[in-house]
Amino acid sequence: MGNTFGHLFRVTTFGESHGGGVGVVIDGCPPRLEISTEAIQFELDRRRPGQSKITTPRKEADRCEILSGMFEGKTTGTPISILVRNQDQRSQDYDEMATTYRPSHADATYDAKYGIRNYQGGGRSSARETIGRVAAGAIAKAILRQAAGVEIIAYVKRIKDLEGAIDPETVTLEQVESNIVRCPDGEAAERMIELVERFRDQGDSLGGVVECVARHVPKGLGMPVFDKLEADLAKAVMSLPATKGFEIGSGFAGTLMAGSEHNDEFYTDDRGTIRTVTNRSGGIQGGISNGETILIRVAFKPTATIRKEQKTVTREGEAVTLVAKGRHDPCVLPRAVPMVEAMVALVLCDHLLRQQGQCGDR
Repeated sequence: MGNTFGHLFRVTTFGESHGGGVGVVIDGCPPRLEISTEAIQFELDRRRPGQSKITTPRKEADRCEILSGMFEGKTTGTPISILVRNQDQRSQDYDEMATTYRPSHADATYDAKYGIRNYQGGGRSSARETIGRVAAGAIAKAILRQAAGVEIIAYVKRIKDLEGAIDPETVTLEQVESNIVRCPDGEAAERMIELVERFRDQGDSLGGVVECVARHVPKGLGMPVFDKLEADLAKAVMSLPATKGFEIGSGFAGTLMAGSEHNDEFYTDDRGTIRTVTNRSGGIQGGISNGETILIRVAFKPTATIRKEQKTVTREGEAVTLVAKGRHDPCVLPRAVPMVEAMVALVLCDHLLRQQGQCGDR
């Protein structure tokens, strides 16, 4: 029912924001993969709430518990189950949401679909669900790194109208993690932080764009027609909370070019490898990776739950005003960075295993 993602590398997330915990079951992970709890925890720490002054103040350690599928630091080939327990819950902050719909949130649509919903913290629609994705993404990253040397790095490209100058071919994880907004452009990062703080103090929120690069991706990943690599990447990242747009390579800017300007011409490098001079395709042509850097961008809307007074209605259709309570990010972008990386890793890992299964190690 939409809780499982992937074909050969399959992940199923479970749990809700204010339940006992959240987590993931990973099936199809190859055996004998070396992966440490610390590597998974590193990614969860990048996603967790309360990590800086511009994120939600909810205090969660988000310590992962590996319940199965690992033995002596290696995967066993059996399902991997990872649990993170919820600790810092304030369910009373959501009492009003039991009958009142938050504008642009999932409250009304969940009611329309199920006729019942867990209104505490947003339940299953909460971004807390992404813990399972990030934990699974850490394992997918390890597979990609050990099997093919793939490196995946995401970062905040833009918040509102402030955009950083970042070279996707050279950006490093250290640069991304050098500031709390996760924009590798230090000067732009300072202005972004000031902007987020200003809107936060006004009880408002901001959106922006996360850019993600995947370097050293093997040629040949992706399937023709329905399972094209960019189609699966789009579905993956657009399944994250608050996403509203997807671009790959030149994206919408490519519509302003002529074909002669946009085409990526081929050449053979000094190692005899066929390459492209430019990379407006974003590393994917015909739905299949071409060996160049994969470059995508994901648009995130401003956080829906804000402290400003807004007009809305109750479940019965009565017009009311709402000033939302609870603890929410004034801007989701900094914590979305590891989420985007995780979803890209899940797609690439799944397609790597599918390529090996159908075509072998070509």
